[in-house]
Amino acid sequence: MSQIPLIDLQAQYKTIREEVRKAVDNVLDGGKYILGPEVKALEEEIAAYCGVKYAIGVANGTDALLLALDAAGIGAGDEVITTPFTFFATAEVVSQLGAIPVFVDIDPKTYNIDVDQIKEKINSKTKAIIPVHIFGQPANMDEIMAIANEHNLFVLEDAAQALGSEYKGRKVGSLGHAATFSFFPTKNLGGYGDGGMVVTNDEELAKKIRILRVHGSNPKYYHSMIGYNSRLDELQAAILRVKLRYLDEWNQGRREKAALYNEWLKEAPVVTPFAAEDRKHIYHLYIIQTDDREELMKHLKEKGIATGVYYPVPLHQQEVYKHLEYGEGSLPNSEFMSKRTFALPLFAELEDVKVRMITETIKNYYANKA
Repeated sequence: MSQIPLIDLQAQYKTIREEVRKAVDNVLDGGKYILGPEVKALEEEIAAYCGVKYAIGVANGTDALLLALDAAGIGAGDEVITTPFTFFATAEVVSQLGAIPVFVDIDPKTYNIDVDQIKEKINSKTKAIIPVHIFGQPANMDEIMAIANEHNLFVLEDAAQALGSEYKGRKVGSLGHAATFSFFPTKNLGGYGDGGMVVTNDEELAKKIRILRVHGSNPKYYHSMIGYNSRLDELQAAILRVKLRYLDEWNQGRREKAALYNEWLKEAPVVTPFAAEDRKHIYHLYIIQTDDREELMKHLKEKGIATGVYYPVPLHQQEVYKHLEYGEGSLPNSEFMSKRTFALPLFAELEDVKVRMITETIKNYYANKA
């Protein structure tokens, strides 16, 4: 039986192997391994790609969020509004700074934060909003920025899953006051290890993040802040520069596979992803909904098809946040989707015939069930 993985990193590597090896050799031959020319070049290329002035490479996507919030002055007792339907890091960094995550439910169509519910959570302690461009589709940024401007709030786009996606013709990363990316290997632009980046048009914010990532020092050994050790690795930067050249092509490949899924799952009793007309969804994950998730996932596994749940427990129901006292049913859409949604295999190199195999397997499951 053939096995179909959720994502195949080896298939991608085979297409760029020689370029990657050359880039790595250049770093090793050059002898500069920390914050060298490759990091600087990647920062410039990502900034240009996103249409912003500044990009700062850091150790990972979580640190990108942490340093951006720290540089923006978020601290003890502040409240930060965000979504509970995301990876834990989005709220974790808020708590690490002594601030309090305030969760707003999601729009059940896009899975992004429901902008209509943001205003009711704003009070004198509210200092920031973190919209997450979940699964590769941008949040409703016009309304979020309008609310933020009205209440003088800092907006940090969590774009870990969305590099290359667009909102009304503008790249994510250029929509808020700052944005963060993750280069975790499974991301649309992934390294061969950890990595992250902050982008912004705010010169002062960029300057602070550059200082924070090197123990709060500028120059070296002279410390003006309590900082972090969070630097993007030179080897990862070199690899990412190779891969960045292919990002749009790979994202388009994902969009094409998603279109096939949408077409071939029309007859199945599952809900396929909704893509807003004014946004360019890049399908970091292809998420479907069904009433019998566990049984369908089990059936797919038996047929050699990998799946994944994103996310089984919304953040407001995590044990570590019990003290925030969000009761059962307090954020119903997030709770509902955490029980119904899961991801199907999706990557640019996935053959159309395998997409067909996956969709036929799903349709056969429901036909036999009926």
